[in-house]
Amino acid sequence: MSANIAVFKIWKESNLVTMILWKSCKTFQTQRAVCISARDRFHFNNVNQAENKLAMSQKTDWNKTMSEAEKIVGYPTSFLSLRWLLSDEIANIALHLRKLVGSNHPVLKTAKAIIYNGRNTQAFGLILLLISKAAGHLNAKPIEEDKAAGVLHSQRALAEITEMIRTSNLIHRGLVNINIDTGSMDSTELNNITFGNKIALLCGDYLLSTSCTEIAALKNQDLLFLISAAVRDLCQAEFVARRDNQNFPIPSIPPEDCTGYALKEWTLLNTYGAGSLLGKSCQSTLKIAGHSKEIEEKGYEFGKHLALAWQASLDLGLCINKDKGILQNLCAAPIMFHVEHDPSLLLELDKGLDSVENVDYLKVLDIVTAGPGIGLTKELVKKHSQKAMEILSVFKESDARKALSNIIVAIGDF
Repeated sequence: MSANIAVFKIWKESNLVTMILWKSCKTFQTQRAVCISARDRFHFNNVNQAENKLAMSQKTDWNKTMSEAEKIVGYPTSFLSLRWLLSDEIANIALHLRKLVGSNHPVLKTAKAIIYNGRNTQAFGLILLLISKAAGHLNAKPIEEDKAAGVLHSQRALAEITEMIRTSNLIHRGLVNINIDTGSMDSTELNNITFGNKIALLCGDYLLSTSCTEIAALKNQDLLFLISAAVRDLCQAEFVARRDNQNFPIPSIPPEDCTGYALKEWTLLNTYGAGSLLGKSCQSTLKIAGHSKEIEEKGYEFGKHLALAWQASLDLGLCINKDKGILQNLCAAPIMFHVEHDPSLLLELDKGLDSVENVDYLKVLDIVTAGPGIGLTKELVKKHSQKAMEILSVFKESDARKALSNIIVAIGDF
């Protein structure tokens, strides 16, 4: 074999090896890239799943807190009123309510919120039972005790009464004012509104009248006076601030010296609207347990501050999430604080005097978000939460007290 032929064979074979090695290298790099890509996807999927789980856990903190609190009193308090809701009267109302399905009457939204047991309804009774258990009772007869819940039977009855008064108020607020000029409505829409109003009025009146019967059955004049005063305050709340033709509130025109205007107006509206009911109910349950006047007053202050912190947190959520529900509460704390800071916002809000639907709520919320209202409302939530927490320290450490403090923390978690 000549030298040239030998060199040619070596060169040819070396190129073949090189090509094989090159292809192997490319295959290895491709496989490596695929593995790295798969690894990264796996890693990011895990991160995304972890973030989703974290977000989900943060969203369910409220439900978890309430569920754990219900375990302490022995049963879910959202069904305290089940024996009333399953009565013949309410069953008949429910049958008629089905006829409204498909219409836009507010009573349907209210019914859904009550059944859903959301953050804004159906927790007053639970708070009452928790504070009753945290405070304990003095000189009570064994026959009066509800051993399962650790409270008195009369305290449990009061919790039911409070929830029914709260529910009846929410249902009554779902009534729609029918204008004199109904020419723009077709007959079906007008009939639905009229029928829905009848159902809302009937259902709300039934719950309120049954509450009055139950409170009278407790045979405690002081208790009757306190709860009657709370019902009076709920009625007065409907006459605070200006109103559109559906009675939704619109901020009042501030005075020349508007220092403190927002806080004063907002506190008055929401003390009447919810703070008085929860505060006087907490005071009443401590009165039933035989506590001193000083402790009873602490109970009132606790309930009032908790309700105000709760409402401020709900107002904040509506504004931050740009929820259209803000149209039904244009007196939300962030909006009120901004009106005090810049009264020119009233030019847009005043468009809602005929109907709040005329207000460009997204424009209003963009203006409010850019101003001091959000920060001041966060401070308001913190202020009332801290006051409620301070009052709670009066009671001995217990599971019930811990549950109440967890609720306060959850309210402030916006």
